[in-house]
Amino acid sequence: MPSFDVVSEVDLHEFTNAVDQANRVISTRFDFKGVDAKFDRQELSVTLFAEADFQLTQMADMLRSSLIKCKIDPLAMSEGEVETAGMQVKQLISMQNGLEQPLAKKIIKLIKESKMKVQSQIQGEQVRVTGKKRDDLQQAMALLRDADLDQALQFNNFRD
Repeated sequence: MPSFDVVSEVDLHEFTNAVDQANRVISTRFDFKGVDAKFDRQELSVTLFAEADFQLTQMADMLRSSLIKCKIDPLAMSEGEVETAGMQVKQLISMQNGLEQPLAKKIIKLIKESKMKVQSQIQGEQVRVTGKKRDDLQQAMALLRDADLDQALQFNNFRD
């Protein structure tokens, strides 16, 4: 029976490339000359360091554009609070990895309400969708792409 998995994953290698690219952009931008600003990555999170709040928002935009260039959906970003530490301000941005239970239930409910001839079930941090026909699965993918779920979704493990 054909099936696919709905997941929300961030490729760690591409994420590292995006952060490195954003650091290079800071070093070449004129408005950041002489400013102590940097991106510091730990696993799936980035800490932005700057001297003022408006610089943090510019840096978040730089990171967002770098993520897009590295084919990572910026919906996976969740921005934390801006903290003041002496002469610097910092902000933690973490990347969402995996589907949380409420979102997985929302995906299943969305598929069931569409009355498609597919079944869906939660398997850990992913949702498995199965159906008799490949066309039904492709319709389910299109439905989930068009839905406003506020998180980046990928479809993998497609089997015929």
